[in-house]
Amino acid sequence: MVQSEMKPTRFISEVISVQFDDAPALMKKPGAPDRFDWRERTFHVGEKLKEWHDYGRRGRMAHNMRPAHLRAARRRGSWGVGRDYYRVRTTCGRVFDIYYDRAPKTAGWRHGQWILFRELEA
Repeated sequence: MVQSEMKPTRFISEVISVQFDDAPALMKKPGAPDRFDWRERTFHVGEKLKEWHDYGRRGRMAHNMRPAHLRAARRRGSWGVGRDYYRVRTTCGRVFDIYYDRAPKTAGWRHGQWILFRELEA
């Protein structure tokens, strides 16, 4: 199946929990998970089909850096800013786009969160 033939069929945008067989080396760049739980069901990732990153700053955060630093941050990211997207095929054959939102949710919880963005089909 060719990647370009994939079309979104359902927008989901729900927080999910993920598991890794081996813990990620970097918290801010965890890579695709091995499993995720959604609506009381565990999905095993059989294949990572695609990966992309969006490290752009939004809102007032887009105006608090010098232009040269902002260009560098868009390329490699900066702490707590951006999203890492993964298109995965589960072992049951379903295809999902998931992402890790790198923004910390509270001052005491410095991790981001995982979101099940959408489901796709051929």
